[in-house]
Amino acid sequence: MPTAAAGKTVAVDVNPATRTVITGTELFTREVSRRLPAIAPELRWRFVASRPRAGLGVDAMILPFPRLWSQVRLPLALAAERPDLLFVPGHVVPFGWPGRVLTVVHDLAFERHPDAYRPADRAYLRLTTRWATARSRVLITVSESTRQDLVELYGVAPEKIRVVPLGISPPSTTPAPATRLDEMGLNGNFVLQVGRVEPRKNQAAALSAIEKLQDVTLAVAGPERDPALAANLRRSERCRVLGMVDQPTLELLYKRAAAVVVPSLYEGFGLPVLEAMARGKVVVAAKSSSLPEVGGEGALYFHDSAGPDQIAGVLEVALGDRALRSRLARAATARAARFTWDRTAVGVAAVIRELL
Repeated sequence: MPTAAAGKTVAVDVNPATRTVITGTELFTREVSRRLPAIAPELRWRFVASRPRAGLGVDAMILPFPRLWSQVRLPLALAAERPDLLFVPGHVVPFGWPGRVLTVVHDLAFERHPDAYRPADRAYLRLTTRWATARSRVLITVSESTRQDLVELYGVAPEKIRVVPLGISPPSTTPAPATRLDEMGLNGNFVLQVGRVEPRKNQAAALSAIEKLQDVTLAVAGPERDPALAANLRRSERCRVLGMVDQPTLELLYKRAAAVVVPSLYEGFGLPVLEAMARGKVVVAAKSSSLPEVGGEGALYFHDSAGPDQIAGVLEVALGDRALRSRLARAATARAARFTWDRTAVGVAAVIRELL
């Protein structure tokens, strides 16, 4: 599509996509970056990272640097390349880059739940996010919830923010053999929760609710960010803390789970809701931040201040009402189909063209 921006150069910081642990920011960076050259072929794309990564999907210039890559090595490379725009999918805009910039603010969890972050990490996130909002003429966020956070907490003008939701890829990995469930101690009915083990994800509340039900276990899959919380969860006979699992194992867990619970106190987008719905699972989620925005009519909700009894009540309905389960599965699959990475990348490309 010819535009006034044709022939201009866009540098893209794909460093988040090279990390070992893949969360929403890393996935967004990888899936959008690999689609941009085809969606906006009139632009010249330059992808840069600090380390190689298999499956990145783009031809990236690798610029190794031991520390502060975004603040030191990246701006040095940009000074030589002189792109017309720097696109930063992970919000850390180099202090030393004087040119045009577009960035993505995925969430303000460190403001809504500051106790979940170490003081140094919280200070760095605040500094870099405030700088990014000040430096960017236009910002991208991934949900209306994060957009409202930026307006309320950082005073960003609403007209400066473009909302581009995340996407989902169709499941493409064959599930692990069913015997893997026995190895994980999941021999019966279980509810799945996917995400980092930390207070903000609220696994403790989910477990308290599960313990009020009969013959069901909570399976928690994700890295253990809070070892004390993980240890407390493991003390219960009704919980299995699985840590990081590979994709075939995760697909098996989704396939066999009786339901998926997303009890998070705060999510910038709520990708676990979308992943579960894309697989036709019954989702029970907290009515907090972006979760209802993503789940829509395809999920059941409990109030974010609900106690174990209320959460258990919603879970009991989700597990026991066959007609409701069938209706929710259809609604979930239909809603998830609206969220594609192609659509996300088209939205990002439109903002890039707007800036150029």
